Amino acid sequence: MINYLYQEQNWQSQLSNLITDPQELLNVLDLSQDQLLSGAILASEQFKLRVPRAFVNKMQSGNALDPLLLQVLPHHLELEEHTGFVTDPLGEEAANQLPGVLHKYKSRFLLTLTGACAIHCRYCFRRHFPYQENLPKNEDWLNIKQYLEHQPDVNEVILSGGDPLTLSNRKLALWIERLESLEQIKILRIHSRVPIVIPERLDEDLISLLKNSRLRIILVVHSNHAQELDAHTCSKLFRLVSENITVLNQAVLLKGVNDSAQALIDLSYRLFDARVMPYYLHVLDKVKGAHHFDLEADQIDKIYTEVLASLPGYLVPKLVREIAGEKNKTPLYGNPTL
Repeated sequence: MINYLYQEQNWQSQLSNLITDPQELLNVLDLSQDQLLSGAILASEQFKLRVPRAFVNKMQSGNALDPLLLQVLPHHLELEEHTGFVTDPLGEEAANQLPGVLHKYKSRFLLTLTGACAIHCRYCFRRHFPYQENLPKNEDWLNIKQYLEHQPDVNEVILSGGDPLTLSNRKLALWIERLESLEQIKILRIHSRVPIVIPERLDEDLISLLKNSRLRIILVVHSNHAQELDAHTCSKLFRLVSENITVLNQAVLLKGVNDSAQALIDLSYRLFDARVMPYYLHVLDKVKGAHHFDLEADQIDKIYTEVLASLPGYLVPKLVREIAGEKNKTPLYGNPTL
């Protein structure tokens, strides 16, 4: 591990001081540039490198196969074309009803409030998403409100992106206040990777905002490997849980990162240390540029079978795939059409 201390820095300063240059990332980790740099530069031109220094601090220096590094380092394999790997694997263009609005499921409604992320995960299913033409402006709220009021089955709003926790507490408060004004909305779900990569984002102002909302708040974090969950990160997550805020985790099954039963078992137990419950284990969305993370169906089934045999049921995440046009995520265990 690299000995940097970020715990005394606020989250805004960490967010503004990301590593965006592949050469700097390799230098920090003391890795050979001859083998990795040229491909990383080319791939980063298509999908830029972004990674917080606190997250890099959790990586093992000198290890080119570090599971955290593999998630963020651009790779020349991203430039290859593969049949079935497309720019919109989940059919979100068809679900994009209004700027910022994705409505795919009956009772849930998704708002993309920002295209910004604290970290660019190389397997991101929205790496090609046209954020700039889809971000809601303040004047769009009335249209969103009217749309919701004409969808009486919707009782839950999901804030996504990008990453909604890259927004200021002030802007989050504005959108939460708007949603609270709609009686039909009972649950607010926030999907964010930021608490894992910049734990300081879970500051007291944010916690106060969430715990005092009339909405039932669920924070869904995204951690793929137990190495991401050091003691400091776990303490920040536990702080949320102690305020009666539900915290769940979703992970993606990734070749070279967590493609073993033991890696997933360790992740579930580490999450439970922080009182975070495993929620979903997604198989890879077939997004263009992420083919090198894909696993064969029989390998996935073998891994998950061992996870089921090794963990108590409450620590087993649901193995799912999201299929464009379907009204729910598709459970996969034992499914021959995986």
